[in-house]
Amino acid sequence: MSIGAEVASHLPFLRRYARALTGSQSTGDAFVQATLEAALADDELAASLRGGRVPLYTAFNKVWSSAYLDVADGASQADGHEATVQDQLKRVTPMNRQALLLTTVEDFSAANTAQIMGVKESDVDNLVQEAVAEIQRENTTSVLIIEDEPLISMQLEDIVKSLGHEICGTAATRTQAQEVVADKMPGLVLADIQLADGSSGLDAVDDILAMDSVPVIFITAYPERLLTGDRPEPTFLITKPFQEDTVRAAISQALFFGSNRPLD
Repeated sequence: MSIGAEVASHLPFLRRYARALTGSQSTGDAFVQATLEAALADDELAASLRGGRVPLYTAFNKVWSSAYLDVADGASQADGHEATVQDQLKRVTPMNRQALLLTTVEDFSAANTAQIMGVKESDVDNLVQEAVAEIQRENTTSVLIIEDEPLISMQLEDIVKSLGHEICGTAATRTQAQEVVADKMPGLVLADIQLADGSSGLDAVDDILAMDSVPVIFITAYPERLLTGDRPEPTFLITKPFQEDTVRAAISQALFFGSNRPLD
């Protein structure tokens, strides 16, 4: 397999990580693009990417750690949402959140996470614990779960409640989601992509965002289909089947960015 083909196979997941870390599709994708440009300009770096996901994420981490990257079309993107994201990035504690996202959402081992971040393996656990402590101090909110599989919906309810949040409603279809929102606007939405009646979780979320800007986490068995960088896509994305810690980390990161829109 060529270097280009190998890197391409990992790009959707690097986009997932970058978007979750920055809270923005456009900003996350800009960091990914900067990483690829750095590899093109450095033969040694490009050759190292043959090693799979770890060297690719390591290269990305160097770009992320060096400085905040202005999005190329920042002038046009500097609406209320982007301003909020940039303000949050100035106050973010990136090391512990990187460790949490890498070990949960991206499912790297502590050893691989340490290599990616350039820290000792023993430091990774401490960073993750710091991030977990931050989660425990977060304000609570109401959550709408849009999921057509009852067992998964119940599992998500348990996770949400364990974090101290309340469930404002559950829905298995776009119509049911509309009914819940008509009664109470949630502070966070967890949404499956394919729903019971053939309707789309993407459309259900669009209905909600037309009324108010709330953070949204999408759940899908095929994340690579929504992580191409070619169109407005989800910022926060969980892969099925998921681990509970992955959901907790995604919820924390989505709420951290407050009024972040998932499709920007």
